Amino acid sequence: MEFPELAARTHLFTRGAPHEVTVAADGSRALFLRSAGPEDPTDSLWALDLPAGGEATERLVAEGPIDAYAADPLARVAALVTDGRLRTVDVRTGAVTEVTTDGPVTDARPDPTGTRIAYLSPSGELRVINPGGADVLLAGEGTHVSWGRAEEVAARDFDRRRGYWWSPDGQTLLATRVDDARVARTEIGEPPVTVARPRAGGTNAEVSLHLLDLDGGWVDVHWDRETYPYLVAVDWVEGGPLITVLRRMQQHGLVLAVDPRTGETQVHAELADPRWVEPVAGTPCHLPDGRVLVGGELAHDGYDARCLFADGTLLTPPSLYLRRVVGRMPGPGGSPDLLVEASDGEPSEQHLFRVRTAIGGGGVESRRLTTAPGWHTGAVGGDVLVIGARSLDHTGTRWTIWQGDTQVAKLELKSAEPPVTPRPTLERVTDRRLPAAVVYPAGHVAGRRLPVLLDIDGGPGRQEVRAERSAWIERQWWADNGFAVVTVDNRGTPGVAPSFEKVVHRRLADVMLSDQADALAALSGKHPDLDLARVAVRGRRFGGWLAALAVLRRPETFRSAVAEGPIVDWAQCGTAYAERYLGQPVDGPEIYAHHSLLELAAEPVPPRSTVRPLLIVADPADLEEAAEVARLSTELTRTNRPHELLRETDPARRLPAELDFLRRSV
Repeated sequence: MEFPELAARTHLFTRGAPHEVTVAADGSRALFLRSAGPEDPTDSLWALDLPAGGEATERLVAEGPIDAYAADPLARVAALVTDGRLRTVDVRTGAVTEVTTDGPVTDARPDPTGTRIAYLSPSGELRVINPGGADVLLAGEGTHVSWGRAEEVAARDFDRRRGYWWSPDGQTLLATRVDDARVARTEIGEPPVTVARPRAGGTNAEVSLHLLDLDGGWVDVHWDRETYPYLVAVDWVEGGPLITVLRRMQQHGLVLAVDPRTGETQVHAELADPRWVEPVAGTPCHLPDGRVLVGGELAHDGYDARCLFADGTLLTPPSLYLRRVVGRMPGPGGSPDLLVEASDGEPSEQHLFRVRTAIGGGGVESRRLTTAPGWHTGAVGGDVLVIGARSLDHTGTRWTIWQGDTQVAKLELKSAEPPVTPRPTLERVTDRRLPAAVVYPAGHVAGRRLPVLLDIDGGPGRQEVRAERSAWIERQWWADNGFAVVTVDNRGTPGVAPSFEKVVHRRLADVMLSDQADALAALSGKHPDLDLARVAVRGRRFGGWLAALAVLRRPETFRSAVAEGPIVDWAQCGTAYAERYLGQPVDGPEIYAHHSLLELAAEPVPPRSTVRPLLIVADPADLEEAAEVARLSTELTRTNRPHELLRETDPARRLPAELDFLRRSV
């Protein structure tokens, strides 16, 4: 079987691997999804029981298919959703119950006591299944209004994928109300479905927040929604709800404490940045002593870091680049420690750190828990720590379970090994110390010059140069087909420092394209087999935009490009995404024009100029993407710029077609 087909059938060698790992708050068990083998797409729910002083045992809890699951904090009851159907399972006994609901189900979640299940309906209702099976409508209004949903801007641009939260006692729900009546509509999918899709400079959905009790009571949460329309984070575990709200231009935000009786809010912290605010995932939240944990940036006294603060007191050393607060661990004297994911000087690696929250005279204190090079994630409950480790030495995520300092179990991995073994060389290049990597063909002999494939799959907010094998499997296939594959994390990507991330504000195109070209030149000094006279570039979505931009704007450097579903016109992007980096179109039309592939393609080709070939790949089922690609193709044709169109998403057919184009054009 050829690599592209095998990669498609194994979902890039991830099927059969544990994922969606959660740990019971008392450390009694861990839950996770896993399919039966390397080509099986059907996930089932599994548990690893962790009895005190006993042997850890893994068992099947509920057979799939399972699209999504959620459990109560003690992992006693789980809600399972499959094709809109709801089942509940008693995790301790494995007893599964089919639940009758008033229509299809999404985002089902047990309350903290495990006695009720809340869920969303496709019509925008928030409903609750009470003990005994009664299905009760808690909130719903019909057309253009939905309850308990994370609207598109929140889910896609702020990583808030939930729209409702249970109170700790299970008696109240904090829920969003989303009204998208004024949002522009577009058709997507096949058959086409009309959806609300906010555009840069346009109208967003109106989002409000409400406290709903199970007896029909309703309290509005009050904040200045006109000034701070974006609800980007919510936490309600103890001490009352905490929310983070941002202004439309994302340069100022507030962390607010909500009074659950009245809905009134009080400011706990302000977040500000002249470019944009970037909250730390997992914050804000309450500490047991009442302090509020907030993630922010430290940009004074020579510091340039993402840190944690408790009521304004710094908790983490400025050397750490904080990525996420995972949870709490037992600490000395009754004060919990925090488990966080962070990088420490090497952006290609992510490690787990234990951070002290106790107030004392010892200053900031953190301890690194993972020692091997690689990319580490965590989950925690009670005294149980689950570590997911990825590295360049093995494929996939290896999950180990620890009680205190003792490893007590591993989660079984049933995924396939890829037919290629990637061996990327990771570098830091130029005076900006850009993270970069080079992948050579297997068995490459030094002295043999190779065409270069600059592979861009990221954008601002996304890293590609990571010390994990999975990031390089497909790139090794490209290398084995005759290329030296180069990947560069230009400025704008996370992991280095806030200033490194945010220097792209309102000048993405110039900064990123310059970084990519400068990195290629710097790498050629270390890797003389890179033939910079034969450089191709490929990327997806944002990377597709940058790939097309490269051949249109710098044909002297880039010989051909593959642009998969590129951003054609930034004015057609989502509000929060486009405006974060480019501002509003009305305030800077020249900025949007400078970043538009349409504007660039429409420019007449200067006499005696070099024109480079471009392959544009579109998803035939995405009507919006197809329309944008058609607009770009029309302008390229009008100005006599050579290009080809490929309408294909299946990697078994798409990758060979892209390879054929690159071999012909580089």
